[in-house]
Amino acid sequence: QVQLVESGGGLVQAGGSLRLSCAASGRTFSTYAMGWFRQAPGKEREFVATITWSGGSTIYADSVKGRFTISRDNAKNTVSLQMNSLKPEDTAVYYCAARRGSILIVTQGWDYWGQGTQVTVSS
Repeated sequence: QVQLVESGGGLVQAGGSLRLSCAASGRTFSTYAMGWFRQAPGKEREFVATITWSGGSTIYADSVKGRFTISRDNAKNTVSLQMNSLKPEDTAVYYCAARRGSILIVTQGWDYWGQGTQVTVSS
């Protein structure tokens, strides 16, 4: 079993930056693929970014390519999401997810989820 706790959310002006972190518990963290998803009010939860257990492969949603960067530090059991050039449409609750196996760009198939952290981007 894996427990995930997100942090780093907050309020930022458009064009600003935030760095989200996800701390994971579990002795097999380094073998799990990790991902970030987000959900805005009235919308379905959507894929943001994902990274393999080795960190060798990443996938980003088209809406965040060039602005967001996902990374992981297996020694610290953490995964991060660096968000630059933030836009109001990035406003959402951001969730960290984990699964044993290959990376996925859909919400189905992820085994563990964090509680979420709010990101609000003002105009």
